[in-house]
Amino acid sequence: MIKVLLIALGGGIGATTRYLVSDWAAQRYGGAFPYGTLLVNVVGCLIIGLFMQLVTERIIINPYWRLLVTVGFLGGLTTFSSLSYETIKLVSDGDMALAMSNILANTVLCLLATWIGITIAKAV
Repeated sequence: MIKVLLIALGGGIGATTRYLVSDWAAQRYGGAFPYGTLLVNVVGCLIIGLFMQLVTERIIINPYWRLLVTVGFLGGLTTFSSLSYETIKLVSDGDMALAMSNILANTVLCLLATWIGITIAKAV
């Protein structure tokens, strides 16, 4: 039962963080492009790369921390379901260029962020 509670706690924190970041990004940059989703996906990928490299190669931690951070927090933070919906919405609104930009930016930047996280963790 503790595993489920840790995942729920991390997920709640992650989902709240996602909401706050998305709201901030929409206020700052407008709502035409889903910058908040892009930002949380890239940061989430950076964190998972860094965290998993550290805890599988360098640091011994209680497995509960991995559940809290990766399944819980990052599961609540990253938003590929939102990415999918927002991209389909852009397509249905007739903005194919923004839709493709959204897919490309999320895919490339998130893969790059994960690689950077792993690289940083190896260098530490």
